[in-house]
Amino acid sequence: MLTKRIIPCLDIKNGRTVKGVNFVALRDAGDPVELAAKYAETGADELVFLDISATEERRKTLADLVLRVAEKINIPFTVGGGISSVEDVDVLLQNGADKVSINSSAVKNPQLINELAAKFGSQCVVVAIDAKQINGKWTVHLVGGKVPTELDLFEWAQEVEQRGAGEILFTSMDHDGTKNGFADEALAKLSELLNIPIIASGGAGKMHHFTDTFINGKADAALAASVFHFHEIDILELKLELKNKNIPVRI
Repeated sequence: MLTKRIIPCLDIKNGRTVKGVNFVALRDAGDPVELAAKYAETGADELVFLDISATEERRKTLADLVLRVAEKINIPFTVGGGISSVEDVDVLLQNGADKVSINSSAVKNPQLINELAAKFGSQCVVVAIDAKQINGKWTVHLVGGKVPTELDLFEWAQEVEQRGAGEILFTSMDHDGTKNGFADEALAKLSELLNIPIIASGGAGKMHHFTDTFINGKADAALAASVFHFHEIDILELKLELKNKNIPVRI
């Protein structure tokens, strides 16, 4: 079995790390460069850096901040926010990103997934999908969760894989920031449908939520923010707990 990954997420707005509940009520969580360095030193397997206001405010991800973060860490680093072209990705990779995450732009222009996979390789392309349940259906949302679409989570995830994405970052908007656990039922269904890795996002609050999502949700990686930013869960302690549950992790 492949090693399960623990991934802190740095949501960036105006150059600061922020965290909210259900995608709103944001509060400051610190300097992203300092946080990134700390996580790299304390056992994180990867980092995800999302400029959460880039798409909404029609501006590009802050490449200089990406460079400053990349200079401080020695673990894989995914960057997203406002990416809409091959050129955008080229700049980010040159500034130190290992992978890029696209979300709204992939829905608006699905061919972008194909183009990025062809140019940079599937291993470099993460498609983030934000979804919430509406009338029993998991509905994909855009622009930081503000704009609902007609897309079904599972159908869109399958198309994303077919177009060349190397990984999917699925965030349950219903679970985001609630600390009540990940959307393990939906994650398990995604795992059955797909052959590419799935990152679980939204809902981490206790150590057992990570255990649950790896066992019940069949996730390949688990992403969290506030429980790490505000020192509620220590990454090394979490990994020791997972190892005790016979879940393979890198320590």
